[in-house]
Amino acid sequence: METAELIKSLVREGQLLAAAAAGAGPEASVPTCPGWQVRDLLRHVGVVHRWATAFITEGYTDFHPADDQPELDGDELLEWFRGGHGLLVAALSEAPADVECWTFLPAPSPVAFWARRQAHETAVHRTDAESALGGKPGPVAADFALDGIDELLGAFHARSRSRVRTAEPRVLRVRTIDTDDVWTVRLSADAPRTERTEEGPADCELSGTAEQLYLTLWNRLPLTTVSVTGDAELARLWRELSAITWS
Repeated sequence: METAELIKSLVREGQLLAAAAAGAGPEASVPTCPGWQVRDLLRHVGVVHRWATAFITEGYTDFHPADDQPELDGDELLEWFRGGHGLLVAALSEAPADVECWTFLPAPSPVAFWARRQAHETAVHRTDAESALGGKPGPVAADFALDGIDELLGAFHARSRSRVRTAEPRVLRVRTIDTDDVWTVRLSADAPRTERTEEGPADCELSGTAEQLYLTLWNRLPLTTVSVTGDAELARLWRELSAITWS
């Protein structure tokens, strides 16, 4: 996706997250984040938004730690979240194309990286806020979901820190049924290798709409949401080991 489109997605997802959080209330439990209440979700995402903003506006070229979470609650916390979201959108929208700052995944530019990463960070946590309201998460556009699957499989889990490993080589295939997209994830004792191809047989295949796969791969919907064929144990291994943690 183009950076401008990702920034538009960030705007929308942040607004939806805030609206869901306001509707659920700060004490509501977040089923998709066991042990969290909505206040914890707002504090986490608000800190991440301000952390990302600082790289863009301050030009940090090395890792810079995030600030501590605030003690705010209720309406003050919600306004603090909205304010940080607005600062991030402004920083990305106004940043020079040649801005230099630290990033941690491959991208055409730092602005492209932070726009993509924060759009998906916010979208996934938007579904968390909606889970506090009960019912199903709101829609995720197919093109946005495809971009998020690319980021997760081809960038996050290409890193050496990915815990998705198998003692013997195995192949996990991910296929959308509403588009023509397919990913082949080669698992081994090393970091996963993902290809946008259908080359060779697969031990397990996950198929569903782009939206279903996006939310399932991010562990926001159960595996029963998508079709699992072949060795279901490989799908369960993904479920157990693929979580991306904030550290």
